[in-house]
Amino acid sequence: MTTIVLAACSQEPAGPSPVGTGAPVLVPGSPGAPGRTATPGERVGQTPRPTVASDVRFAEAMIPHHRQALEMTSLVNDRTTTETIRAFARQITAAQTPEIKAMTSWLAELGRSAPDGHTHTQAAGYGMATPEELNALRASKGAAFDRMFLQLMTRHHEGAVKMAGEELATGRDQRMRLMAKDVYSGQSIEIARMRKVLETLPG
Repeated sequence: MTTIVLAACSQEPAGPSPVGTGAPVLVPGSPGAPGRTATPGERVGQTPRPTVASDVRFAEAMIPHHRQALEMTSLVNDRTTTETIRAFARQITAAQTPEIKAMTSWLAELGRSAPDGHTHTQAAGYGMATPEELNALRASKGAAFDRMFLQLMTRHHEGAVKMAGEELATGRDQRMRLMAKDVYSGQSIEIARMRKVLETLPG
């Protein structure tokens, strides 16, 4: 009898267990929101959300979008000595390089390959620079480069924010939604900062 009781007690529940009447259980809130105390009998624990087409589209469009941003930041050190512009480039590179890796790994888990290059059609219409604009950026230096870089990158960021908003509206995968929140928040802040710097530039 003792053996049967121990075996039964050692089995783990198949899903989230209901909250009992003992010590209170705190349930974390959404980002920026306070937590709350679970009610007796409430089942706590995250149920994985299924991946939907919107999640895949977000990753497959954001990867080439990020790659183009990194191509633009790679031009900075050889074309301007303006520390503000260089700081923007460092910040963008530091944020978007690991995001590309994370989204590429996530797609691989689904058996999908990341898009090649940065001209994927799914990223079109989201602030992507044209080949002509990239060539003009490469050909510019000094103050002209600073202004063009900020103009192109601001528009580029606006496209990323739009893309992230669409993922938050229709996506289901937790990792992609967290990625979208980071993109939406971080790039919105950078847009505001770049606009302020643009206002101070001559011409």
